[in-house]
Amino acid sequence: MSSSMEKITDNHKEERFNSLHGDEDEPVPNYRGIKAMPYIIGNETFEKLGTVGSATNLVVYLTTVFNMKSVTAATLINVFNGTCNLATLVGAFLCDAYFGRYKCLGFASVCSLLGMLILMLTAAIPNAHPPHCAATTCSPPTPWQFTFLLASFLCLVIGAGGIRPCNLSFGADQFDPRSESGKRGTSSFFNWYYCTYAAAVMVSVTGIVYVQSNISWSIGLAIPAFLMFISCALFFWGTRIYVIVKPQGSPLTSVAQVLVAALRKRSLELPEDSGALLFDYHPPKSINSRLPRTSQFRCLDKAVIITDSDKINPNGSPNKPWRLCSMQQVEEVKCIVRILPIWASTIIFNVPLLQQQTYAVFQALQSDRQLGHFQIPAATYVLFTMVTLTIWIPIYDRILVPYLEKITHHKEGGGGLTLLQRMGIGMVLAIACALVSGVVEVERKHMARASPTLGVTPQAMSAMWLVPQLVLTGLAEGFNYIAQVEFFYKQFPEGMRSVAQACFFAGNALASYLSGFLVSLVHHITKGSKRGDWLPDDLNEGKLDYFYFMLAGLGVLNLGYFLVCARWYTYKGDGEGLGEVEITGKEDTKNVHLAV
Repeated sequence: MSSSMEKITDNHKEERFNSLHGDEDEPVPNYRGIKAMPYIIGNETFEKLGTVGSATNLVVYLTTVFNMKSVTAATLINVFNGTCNLATLVGAFLCDAYFGRYKCLGFASVCSLLGMLILMLTAAIPNAHPPHCAATTCSPPTPWQFTFLLASFLCLVIGAGGIRPCNLSFGADQFDPRSESGKRGTSSFFNWYYCTYAAAVMVSVTGIVYVQSNISWSIGLAIPAFLMFISCALFFWGTRIYVIVKPQGSPLTSVAQVLVAALRKRSLELPEDSGALLFDYHPPKSINSRLPRTSQFRCLDKAVIITDSDKINPNGSPNKPWRLCSMQQVEEVKCIVRILPIWASTIIFNVPLLQQQTYAVFQALQSDRQLGHFQIPAATYVLFTMVTLTIWIPIYDRILVPYLEKITHHKEGGGGLTLLQRMGIGMVLAIACALVSGVVEVERKHMARASPTLGVTPQAMSAMWLVPQLVLTGLAEGFNYIAQVEFFYKQFPEGMRSVAQACFFAGNALASYLSGFLVSLVHHITKGSKRGDWLPDDLNEGKLDYFYFMLAGLGVLNLGYFLVCARWYTYKGDGEGLGEVEITGKEDTKNVHLAV
């Protein structure tokens, strides 16, 4: 009996390997997830220390060293962050289609290291940045200085484009997804990933930012470069024990085939009896789980209608895949189409949170940051967001989840709440963050104008008043960001998990672009108005509070849109199909009730 069970287990492992690697002659992979974790988590931790240490204080660096206007610096940072996130789509495509996660991560890590070295040189070489401002004049960067700065940004963009869509998936590759220990290991890896990320950010916004703001920009930017070097070394050191999954080809090709085939057969009528007229084929080595047929988007079902001109190969695959697709392919495309409206709602959700990385820093610059004889760097206040996130995750996971499970009877995936419920709560908190930010800015301006010098004086508002909005930012991220990643990871077909991760970052990218656009648009419209510019360099003369309240209004509209989309959404694997989909407490059923 024991030997029979061992044989079944061995066959199961071999089947799993063949489905992933596509080669029956290769040996069964040795999943050593726990042993690989020190290298992968170490790589992730030091990469985040380097990346966050370079990027957190950039808005201050651009305004104080490169003499940029605050609006220009905020817009450039938003564009840079957006491009980093948007590059993940390209990185995910190249990873899935040609290179695999290991090669993409290795190349991207080296590019990030190069970008940090160039950024460090912009501070270390006197001629690589403008001279310090004189009493009345500030020289802008010369074209070559600006080009040198953009070169570092370009390398960092390439690095982010390769690292972000692959790191989580590469870590998950190290665990056998069909064993209980592998599933537990994957879940543990996700938790460790976010904990180390939060810890890395806390170190960066305290120690590294302090060195940059108070000691030396060149030293402060050299430290992240050195940490990134350690990250690269750890990653390549662990090569000998990694499970390296070969690229399966771009899953986007399959999506295009469904759309083209459905378009070609748009004039055909779907048969009442699906029977033999519909092509149902599932490749034996596919890593995607078989999906039941659903009734949504029936126009796509026409891609599976078998006509007289369609021929089937001896192995069961279609002879012309751009004319005939399988039901499995169609259902995978339906998964993507269902996700897109939910994904779109995350764009506006991100905008008020992004302002905490730019205008919250400017608010801190014009507040009292003294702590005894020590002045806290303005960018360090972002620490409260990460501290909140770090404290909240274990509280939610260990204390609230068991309590919520007893109430909702929901134990799969969402941990007491469905993924959509957690995303909705995060959106409510983001709206609250924008409102609190506006109220705090009203009080800050009032206290600053009452001060004799209109500057940072003992009578001006303490920067600690910014803590509530930063805490709300951390809570919003704790609910929405983690739920987003898990939602995309589970709801995309298994073969598109790099794309799923890139989808998360693409939403952040568009949010960064939208944030930069709104900042520029509001500044352009209001600078010539009778009431004055909302976003001048001196916030005491502006109306940043109006801008925050405007973002809160956009958030309310976006929340309404999200609730409509969530009510309509059908989770992957639900074969019952159309009808009014009500959001209840169970993810794998048709009725899912969203209670926010």
